Amino acid sequence: MALKTYGTMAVDWEERIDFDRLRRERLARVKDMLARSEIGALLCFDMNNVRYITATHIGTWAQDKISRFTLLPQNDEPILWDFGSAARHHQLNCSWLGERSRAGIPLMRGAMSPEMGRAEDVAKKIRTELEKRGLHKEPLGVDVVELPILFALQREGLTIVDGQQLMSDAREIKTQDEISLLNHSAMMVDAAYHELYMAMKPGMRENEAVGLVSKVLYDLGSEYVEGVNAISGERCSPHPHVFSDRVLRPGDPVYYDVLHSYMGYRTCYYRSFAIGSASHALNDAYKRCRDYLDASIELIRPGRSTSEVAAVWPKAQEFGFPSEEACFALQMGHGIGLAIWEKPMISRLVSLDHPHEIKPGMVFALETFWPSKDGWSAARIEEEIVVTPTGHEVITRFPAEKLLVAGATYVTVDGPLPITRELEAPPNKEVVAMIAASARAEGVGAR
Repeated sequence: MALKTYGTMAVDWEERIDFDRLRRERLARVKDMLARSEIGALLCFDMNNVRYITATHIGTWAQDKISRFTLLPQNDEPILWDFGSAARHHQLNCSWLGERSRAGIPLMRGAMSPEMGRAEDVAKKIRTELEKRGLHKEPLGVDVVELPILFALQREGLTIVDGQQLMSDAREIKTQDEISLLNHSAMMVDAAYHELYMAMKPGMRENEAVGLVSKVLYDLGSEYVEGVNAISGERCSPHPHVFSDRVLRPGDPVYYDVLHSYMGYRTCYYRSFAIGSASHALNDAYKRCRDYLDASIELIRPGRSTSEVAAVWPKAQEFGFPSEEACFALQMGHGIGLAIWEKPMISRLVSLDHPHEIKPGMVFALETFWPSKDGWSAARIEEEIVVTPTGHEVITRFPAEKLLVAGATYVTVDGPLPITRELEAPPNKEVVAMIAASARAEGVGAR
């Protein structure tokens, strides 16, 4: 294990996560890629990109509002427009921004109507800054934007191009401190899974499991529990990707995906369990699911390609889907960082025809799925992997090499019930003899 797991505090007696270095190195990566591009400046509304460039954050309530924006001109420092009081807070507390933190409000996802002029105000702000630097005739890269703002920028005479790919490329390779934060984030989910494993039993509902995991994560310092998928019983196949209030029952399969953020850095972390006992069909599905995952993990090393990884996974038709698009995300890999899905994406849908080189500093989540022969249970497992200079390191540590059974406490007069067992056991020899005897006695034909 080369990666360190630190405590949650800053201390004077050892080097831990260096946030000053994190800020410097992230911005330097974007500046370098911008300098090598044909784009004159980057305009970002995506909160993950805003955070990457400016190292600012105002709470996840703003994540989907597209209402904070930053401009990074060529050969210059970023300018941030934020909610008025937040902008003042940054001036006072973010020395790396200072007076480049300014108040500015766009459309609030359409809550401000067109006649209020907010789109035009944003466009004029951007045009003014570009003119000061002689960049107003250069292409302006934009990541995501509301259409009225896009049109207003174009009316200002600005040429808009795709800036999202540049930001995706910049975020693909993680810095030392980003990797430390991702490792810390995964550690928190390790702990949440332990508490969940200890608590699972018949009668627990999926939504209660979501609540338990969320509490553990927030208690450990998570800033945002983005989602907890809790899927049990007959809901396991096909995968619905959303939890419900279904009650866990003996013999149920159940799998979870935990997505949360620590200092902005996400997890995507599946684990599968059985409640009380596991059927042979579920155990077989889990082994196959694990084998596909282990094969793909083995291929994660510098110089390999995403097409090699995707090639070890089964074709869609092998597990009941008509096409790779129809089963997308069941066998897949994806970069993970400030967002749960980052470059490179690994899937039979795209990777075989568009391979991508695997490089040191990438961090992947690899996830596999396999349905059981019984037609209703299924297994789902995921690991997060850091690409090292010589290979890889798995940072998700909650046990998953074999199917775990939770709440296995049933004891009979002959001892504990088998952990691997069917919900409906085949009849014993006494029962078979009883049926045959009654058929003879009553003159009933055996079937």
